[in-house]
Amino acid sequence: MAQTRHNIRFLLNDRPVTLTGFKPEETVLDFLRLNERLTGTKEGCAEGDCGACTVLVGHLRDENGAQSELVYEPVNSCIRFLATLDGCHLVTIEHVKAKDGGLHPVQQAMVKHHASQCGFCSPGIVMALYGLWMRTLSPSVQEIEEALQGNLCRCTGYEPIIAAALTASEQIKARGEDPLLAERQAVIAELSAMQDGKRVELSWSEGGSNDQRAEQLALLPADLDDLATCLLAHPQATLVAGATDVGLWVTKFLRPISPIIFLGHVRELQSIDENEEGLCLGAGVTYSQAQEVLLTHYPHLAHYYSRIAGWQVRNMGTIGGNIANGSPIGDMPPVLIALGAFITLRKGESRRMLKLEDFFLAYGKQDRQEGEFVESIHIPHQTHTSLHGAYKVSKRRDEDISSVAAGFAIELDGETICAARLAFGGMAATPKRASETEKSLIGKRFAKETFEEATEQLSKDFTPLSDMRASSDYRALVAKNLLLRFYFEKAEGYQGLEAAQ
Repeated sequence: MAQTRHNIRFLLNDRPVTLTGFKPEETVLDFLRLNERLTGTKEGCAEGDCGACTVLVGHLRDENGAQSELVYEPVNSCIRFLATLDGCHLVTIEHVKAKDGGLHPVQQAMVKHHASQCGFCSPGIVMALYGLWMRTLSPSVQEIEEALQGNLCRCTGYEPIIAAALTASEQIKARGEDPLLAERQAVIAELSAMQDGKRVELSWSEGGSNDQRAEQLALLPADLDDLATCLLAHPQATLVAGATDVGLWVTKFLRPISPIIFLGHVRELQSIDENEEGLCLGAGVTYSQAQEVLLTHYPHLAHYYSRIAGWQVRNMGTIGGNIANGSPIGDMPPVLIALGAFITLRKGESRRMLKLEDFFLAYGKQDRQEGEFVESIHIPHQTHTSLHGAYKVSKRRDEDISSVAAGFAIELDGETICAARLAFGGMAATPKRASETEKSLIGKRFAKETFEEATEQLSKDFTPLSDMRASSDYRALVAKNLLLRFYFEKAEGYQGLEAAQ
């Protein structure tokens, strides 16, 4: 059994903090505003949607087995649980300043370009741009827009904010005086000293209350084996990875989630391995961590990937969490199913492998036993004769939930379709393959009429529901049009490939 301690330790701006006796369900935002009176961080939506609560969290990232890299990422403090800060550096707007205590170059640029009106969203925007400013000297307009995907401004247009970001990026000399960059080695040393390899156990009691929320327990496992042990001891525990969904259970639905097992500190779950068969992602790999390797091997995901939430959510949300949550409108399952992905499930020392599409049984029900968790995701390499597509349709372009999502893959033998994997989200109670439509394609010529005929089979595969995001008729029409779009997009490239051969 792992050694334990009963507190969390982290850096808050320029000072160390040790905490005991707090609610494991407490959010970072509430801690900052109510306990620390750091009110520059604002509460807007309390669901990770508007970005007014954005802070930076710095953590050590493994590099070739050594904790040598310190990474700062903008996150939504309204849905980030306080307990997850153990061993991290929390940076708020109050810590963003120039060496002389004046305005930081990012803040100066915001003032210069009149990029703030009511000012409520401005601290979160500054923190997002600050994270970008630390990461790159010369961001493109596209990179700036992607960095601001998770920040909503209801007063002014984004043009002056983008102008401010471009101006701030020109302040190269000021980077050497920035506290987070100048003191990086000191922060690495302090955070390294906090990594003691112990399990963290946190408990809180309201004292005598009969309220079901009175007793709360949270665990931060020491490592992967300890996670398996903790879950066997508490098989009904809520597993929390990025909290991009679970956070709303607490802030919006006031739902008790104790006992809680936080997964963010289990480093083995954040591994990314490449081998002859394909990629293996630990279930705790975030969208941001996975982005480069996924887009390198599967470039057709590039446009789709930028549509997944905003920067803050991509920094917190995990691929495994998106799968384990089992939502019929989760972003990753359709495209991963189309790629032929499978997962490893672990219970204690036992492991089993499962095709991803077989993991989803019914609405809210997955093939996962008590005490079992998703350990890794495996994505096979694709052949040079495969054609792929990934599509997402939603009301907003950025940071919105899918109305319909789709992942397509077909295998060609000359002009003949010899295999097909067509997966949809938002069309059924689970992410699901269009099996009848796939059958109608196999053995047919890769041609427009083949796909037009195939679209008529989608009604055999799906009877979508109507809800606030889209009507049944709209979803059915979108699914047909996405399949035709896939053909038209790939036809030109396929003809070019034939000519080259």
